Amino acid sequence: MPPLALAAPVLSRQADPVRVAAERLARALPARTDAAVLVDLLEDDLREGLDALGDVEAHFSDLLGTLRTGPLTPVNLVNAGDDPRIIERLDYLQHLVLQLRKRLAQAAAMARQTPPSRAR
Repeated sequence: MPPLALAAPVLSRQADPVRVAAERLARALPARTDAAVLVDLLEDDLREGLDALGDVEAHFSDLLGTLRTGPLTPVNLVNAGDDPRIIERLDYLQHLVLQLRKRLAQAAAMARQTPPSRAR
C-alpha cells in the first residue's frame, strides 16, 4: 500500500505573485544584507495588506448579504454595521500603506546604487 501524501502542495513561483514581485525587486537591488532584509519586510507587508483587504472585502460581502437576503430589522441593520474588527483592519491597512511607501522609497534609493544590468 503506497504511503499517503499528506504534505500540502507547494505553490509554484508563478502561482505566488507576491513572491515573484519580491524576487524581481531583490534582483534590482544591490546584493547586500540590508537590501535582502528590506525585500523580506516589503514582502511581509504586501501579504499582510492583501490579507487585511480580504477581511474588509468579506465584511462588505456580509453587509450586502444582510441587505439583500436577511431580515431588515433594526437590530440586524445595526449589528451588520457594528464590527469593530473592520475598523482595526482598516487602521492596520493604513499603517501598512505607509510602511510600503517608506520601504519602496528605501528600495528606490538602493536601486540607484545598482548597475543597470542587474535590474530586470
